[in-house]
Amino acid sequence: MSSTVTRALITTAASDATGIAKSDVNAIGQRMFELIGDALKAGQTVKLTGFGTLAVRSRAERIGRNPRTGTEHRITPRHTVVFTPSAKLREALDSLVES
Repeated sequence: MSSTVTRALITTAASDATGIAKSDVNAIGQRMFELIGDALKAGQTVKLTGFGTLAVRSRAERIGRNPRTGTEHRITPRHTVVFTPSAKLREALDSLVES
């Protein structure tokens, strides 16, 4: 369970499953990521049915602490992307834990 799935592995698997050339699958995947990124930059929520939702959240300014030295420092406010898995994905992951 510690192995990492890369874009290259996903592209190869999609190409093998569909018979579409790897270069075409890669181009489609690249464009999808661009569209998702553009939507998030515009502050929109991206819903991927059966997988989950990506949304932009604002993080307020706060005080952080260096765990090694204990010194405090200011963390500037920022925007971040959060992923919320769909119910279907959560159930599939929960069944892995139960088995």
